[in-house]
Amino acid sequence: MATLSQVPPVSRKARAAPMALARWLWVVAGLVVTIVAIGGITRLTESGLSITHWSVVSGILPPLSESAWQAEFDLYRQTGEYRLESGPAGMDLAAFKFIYFWEWFHRILGRVIGLAFLLPMMWFWIRGMIPAGYRGRLLALFALICGQGALGWYMVASGVGTDLTDVSHFRLSAHLLTALFLLAGLVWTALDLRRLARVPDARPARFTGVAWMASIILFIQILLGAWVAGLNAGHASYSWPMMNGGLLPQPDLTRGWLWALTHDPFLLHFLHRWWAWVAVIALVVLARKVRPFDRRASIAVHSAFGTMVVLGIATVLSEVSLWIAVAHQLTGALLVISTAWAAHAIGTARKTEAA
Repeated sequence: MATLSQVPPVSRKARAAPMALARWLWVVAGLVVTIVAIGGITRLTESGLSITHWSVVSGILPPLSESAWQAEFDLYRQTGEYRLESGPAGMDLAAFKFIYFWEWFHRILGRVIGLAFLLPMMWFWIRGMIPAGYRGRLLALFALICGQGALGWYMVASGVGTDLTDVSHFRLSAHLLTALFLLAGLVWTALDLRRLARVPDARPARFTGVAWMASIILFIQILLGAWVAGLNAGHASYSWPMMNGGLLPQPDLTRGWLWALTHDPFLLHFLHRWWAWVAVIALVVLARKVRPFDRRASIAVHSAFGTMVVLGIATVLSEVSLWIAVAHQLTGALLVISTAWAAHAIGTARKTEAA
């Protein structure tokens, strides 16, 4: 077997470039996980409407004087959230600065992610280090990052200049799900590139049937969770497994089942807590399927969904404790990573078997 020093320079370069790209994408994925957690804090502290305008460049700096702070506070006081909730609760300027910080930090981190992706991509592109077939994929991932910024403002706009006290839970779910789809894309591409570094003629992994099954079921669970968060439905019940002394919900059907399935906090809380077990079954199947090919991926899936279930129950019993709820959302992002990892390992193994 040839040693590293005996490998021709061109071969070493061909292997080094994909690995460098993979490591870069893992860093960006780590930033996305961080912003998902910060987004959870922003939501739970009711910070999302504290900045009522979208200034891509000038918004980088927070207010730097008391008069500037007061001007921002005055804009916030025009929102329905302040007039109907924060104002009557006695919010002052100091309290406003607290919620402003989390929304500002969330937006700044979004800009950091954009730059952390764009600048290295340009550098790799100029140096000719991006393997054939990956340029389009990287551009698509960057488009998702840009779209996330626009979608975030679209979400905030639903609660600004209205009598609503929260943003639209539909837009909130779209914002979260797009971030997690981006995260899965970053992880999948990084794994493809890492394999390419080891096997120069390797082709991208394919998505298999069991991966589709687990991903669709997990998508529904995360969608329900986003609606629960957007409607503050976590407060519908603080007991488990029963809900306010009963097992089955009594949905508000005055506007029909479709409205109840998408707007009734009690029903959505019920669906989120019990669809979780459907997701557990699907993820167990995925973990068992990947175990012969990659035991670490199987362990990661089991660990992630187990932790998420425990944190979900703890969130309910703690009456939606901030840090437990944030940990629950953070673990959701880690579950997406482990699911993508397992699905990729299965897709890679199937391609190897077919060959």
